[in-house]
Parts: sequence; C-alpha cells; structure tokens
Amino acid sequence: MYAPERQQEILRLAQESGRVDVLSLAEEFQVTAETVRRDLKALDRAGLLRRVHGGAIPVGRLDFEPDLAERDAVAADEKDRIAQAALAELPSDGNVIIDAGTTTARLAAAVPVDATLTVVTHALPVAARLADHPGIALHLVGGRVRHRTRAAVDAWALGSYGEISADVVFLATNGFAPDSGLTTPDLAEAAVKRAVIKAARRVVLLADSGKFGQRHFARFGDLTDVDLLITDTGLSPDDARSIESRGTEVVRA
Repeated sequence: MYAPERQQEILRLAQESGRVDVLSLAEEFQVTAETVRRDLKALDRAGLLRRVHGGAIPVGRLDFEPDLAERDAVAADEKDRIAQAALAELPSDGNVIIDAGTTTARLAAAVPVDATLTVVTHALPVAARLADHPGIALHLVGGRVRHRTRAAVDAWALGSYGEISADVVFLATNGFAPDSGLTTPDLAEAAVKRAVIKAARRVVLLADSGKFGQRHFARFGDLTDVDLLITDTGLSPDDARSIESRGTEVVRA
C-alpha cells in the first residue's frame, strides 16, 4: 500500500471512530510506528487531522463523542490496570462517588467482595455492577439519562451532589492536559463533573494516556483540581513530571 492510500484509510478510520492511535495503526497496516507518525504529521499539515498524544483526531470534531461500547473497547488493557491500581484508593468503610466513564465502570466491577462502602453514582453502568454487591450501600443519583454515556445529568443530579460530602471521587474525563485542563464533549456532563469534584474531599482521576493532550468542547476543571491521576505507562515520564510539578500526584500503572 502506497503512503497516500494508507493516509486515506487512516483518515477514514479517524472519522469513523473519532480518534486513531499510533500503535493500533502500525499493527493494522504492518508498518512501523514511525511510519504512522509521518502519516499523521502529513495529515495534520493538510488540515485533515489534529495530532494528539499517541494518535490523532479529525479536525472539527473536538466535540465528537463515541458511544459507550466503542469507548469501552479502546485501551481495554490499560483501563483494567488503572482500575486495579485505583482499588488502593478505596477508603475503609468510607463513602465514595464514582463518576460515569468506562474506566470508572471497570473500577466498580473490580471492587472486592469483602469491601464495605457507601457508593454514590449517577452512572447506570456503575450502578449495575454494584447493585448486587453485599457490602455496598448504593445510592443512585437521578436525572435525565444521556444515551451516549448512560449517565444522569441536569438539575436533579446537580441538586443531589450539592447535598453530598464524600471521602473521594473517582473521576473520568474525555481529555486532560496541563493547558486545556479536564474536558468532555457535553456541557451537561461537564456540569455534573464539576459538581462531583466539589462534593468530594479527594479527587482521583482515572484516565488512560490516550486522553492526554485531547481537548473537547466543555471544560469542567483543571489538573490542579486533581489530587491523584492514575494512568498507564503510555504517559511519558516527562509528561508525568510536568503534571506533578503542578501539584497532582501521578501513578502510571
């Protein structure tokens, strides 16, 4: 396959899924990662893609939001490692908020059977994973449910979180970066995320490295709002040190 043909296919994949990553493309086309990076650089120069950490997204689609199944399939191994590392942050006999997200849902699924916790969530996938847990006192926050994320938003959700003081929130995001902060495509989701940050004494962000450098339409916070970022080893040591210099602890699982 010639480079222009490969680049056209990369553009098609990016437009279909909302993002592409270097390693997956290298495997798909049986070329080196450096070849893929050159392709992405050429597409970026042409104004067709915007390069982000580890890959690229289509230009003009900063507010693109894949559905839940598509997002859950991205970086699955990394999300599992992040979820396992996050178990160490569960308080003993405490109360936590679990935000809507594919990595936070994996955390919910991994909560040990002998754990004793009060959990508050506005995410149906999280609630479904914890509903039968014998040691969990589960509180489901209501509101309008967004089909893309299966998460409750708007006034009911915001009002509920305004009455809560949790030990820790396990937060999800679509993008994070030192300059653009924490971002997500939807304004209603962003409002709930701001509310859960305010409702907890400690903020633990669970985000795979593919989200580093991504910027979406709605900003809901800054990395300085985060006490601990749990990510994967795809985040470079230099980027981790840059984040830590701003006061956020980083764990690369």
